[in-house]
Amino acid sequence: MLRMSAVAVSAALALFSLAACGGGAADGKAEPDTLDPAADLSKQTLTLSNWAGYMPEDLPAKFKARTGAAVTITEHATNEEIIAKLTAGGDSGIDVAFVSGQFAQALGEQGLLEPVHADLVPNLKNLYPEATELAYDPGNKVSVPYTWGTTGLCYRKDLTGYEPDSWNDILTPRPALKKKITMLGTERWMLLPAQKALGFSANTQDEGELAKAKEALVKAKPNLLAFDDTTFGDRLKSGEAALVEAWDGWCPTTEKNIAFTVPKEGSDLWVDTMVVLKSSKNKEAAHALINYILDPEVHAWAAQNIMYKVPNQAAMESLDAALVKDYPHLGMSPADLLKQESLVDLGEAAPAYTRIVTEVTAQ
Repeated sequence: MLRMSAVAVSAALALFSLAACGGGAADGKAEPDTLDPAADLSKQTLTLSNWAGYMPEDLPAKFKARTGAAVTITEHATNEEIIAKLTAGGDSGIDVAFVSGQFAQALGEQGLLEPVHADLVPNLKNLYPEATELAYDPGNKVSVPYTWGTTGLCYRKDLTGYEPDSWNDILTPRPALKKKITMLGTERWMLLPAQKALGFSANTQDEGELAKAKEALVKAKPNLLAFDDTTFGDRLKSGEAALVEAWDGWCPTTEKNIAFTVPKEGSDLWVDTMVVLKSSKNKEAAHALINYILDPEVHAWAAQNIMYKVPNQAAMESLDAALVKDYPHLGMSPADLLKQESLVDLGEAAPAYTRIVTEVTAQ
């Protein structure tokens, strides 16, 4: 999903602070440039940074055929990697970047993003109304959502012997499940089960609540098979694991006996977004590219190939019913998705999350 690593978010935030000293509006907000709707896009060349395999391979060729603008693709493995590049000072050379919502929020607050020119992105009309209600960027002022989803319990019905429905099924498992459980190891998602089980916000900055969440994780660790962000699906298939914390699109529900559910205490709402850099010299083509991606046929590719919901109503309505049957999370309505808690930038609290993860994994 978000392709996030355990690299310290605090380091990225430190870079944000340095970048803020080097440019942007005095209040950290970028003023929109004046763009030309009639610009000759064939004279503009874009560099786009994205995660590997996160969009169609033929997208650059098809976009050039439609608009005349050439696109060069670069890849980043994590949010932190691209953030470091974008905040290193000067022109990164990147026009459009894919980053998760809370990172788009932080970049926007530092004045590093061009506000979205809605008149140049008419396909914004294809987005669900709920896609304009995201806490990290209400109204999509500096970012456009590409994929969204949630996190929950992915499990083998034949191995659990029951249908888990609570984060406590992972934190305080039944005896038969001990050492057959994995949790995600990245900052926000390692803390998520404890935060929700304790009734806390997934964005809490309260020191007392974070201490209690850490305590719950320390108690849970001896019962875990592993912290695992990448191979939990394979562990489920092989039977090595019976119950895992998983991002919805990564739960292999096409396999017999594997199911996914959102715990009764609630979960998160994660979003991956597209942003235009303030430093871009090709902003008209950048907006045209985002508009092209929001074409229902193009945007549907993400749901059809990486099994993530997209906030594009026309694209989702075009999906084959058999696909949604195989991947039931694709049928989750935007209204239900927005019942989960949107992840936002943690600001000065980010190092506390990093510290907790370090301390829990070290025990």
